[in-house]
Amino acid sequence: MLLVALSGWNVGQWVERLQKKMPGREIVALGEPFDRRAVHYAVSWKHPAGSLANLPNLSAIFSLGAGVDFLFNDDRLPDVPIYRVVDSDLTNRMSEYVIMHCLMLLRQTRRYDAQQKEKLWDDDRFQPAASDVRIGIMGMGELGQDAARKLRMMGFQVAGWSRTPKQIDGVTTYSGDTGLQEFLSCTDILVVLLPLTPQTRGIIDERLIRGLAQNGRLGKPALINAGRGGLQKEADILKTLNEGVLGHVVLDVFETEPLPQDSLLWTHPLVTVTPHNAAMSDPDAIGALVARQIAKMEAGQEPDYRVDRARAY
Repeated sequence: MLLVALSGWNVGQWVERLQKKMPGREIVALGEPFDRRAVHYAVSWKHPAGSLANLPNLSAIFSLGAGVDFLFNDDRLPDVPIYRVVDSDLTNRMSEYVIMHCLMLLRQTRRYDAQQKEKLWDDDRFQPAASDVRIGIMGMGELGQDAARKLRMMGFQVAGWSRTPKQIDGVTTYSGDTGLQEFLSCTDILVVLLPLTPQTRGIIDERLIRGLAQNGRLGKPALINAGRGGLQKEADILKTLNEGVLGHVVLDVFETEPLPQDSLLWTHPLVTVTPHNAAMSDPDAIGALVARQIAKMEAGQEPDYRVDRARAY
């Protein structure tokens, strides 16, 4: 039996799609009666804490998103293998989001949007080339590497930072605490795709932002966070925006979601807000992945993308 344990998503839609990918398998959802002894697998997205406890025959938990930080908020999480999503559909969607906003920053789209509302024809129509702009990506996993390759194809200068060393063709790479400052100092657009762990929580703070390049062809540096809301300190972001340290910020994730109505981020002229939809998990694509993972387990093979509990990703 497969248990679907979701919060904030259309549970019925996921049950339906998973059933199509695994015909003949019994699939149940939290909130309906089921025999807890019959559950061998669980798929989760922000399940209620403790809801996966007391499943004596549980063999594995599958996250329905790329991130797994929410799982470790459950202090009763069963001690079974956890597997995360690495899927080409989700990866492509994230790269689309990153590339779109990098191009909008490059071509000053927000500036022209504001000028259109004022019916202002600006004679200063200078546009730097992509090759003039340095993009730094924090987080060089599947998502970060794919975005880096595609940004390179657009002509941008691309660098990457990760906790441990990585080698990626055409991308200058930095790692660890010792490499972070040098990485920031040559970054015009900072793209954050890090997992949320105890080590990365609150990493986007005033000190990090002030380390970004102030001599780039875009003028002030920009920030794009499409990773996790817990990575950022929103008070520090607003402070550096108001002080002119940052030129623009694109946020898809927030410390509190949905973003509270009284948040100053909603109306700040230098902030773009999107509703945590940079890379939504597609039920068909992710359902097919879960089905493949379970088939591997039942064939005696190790599924892909196992989470390292010690690193929390």
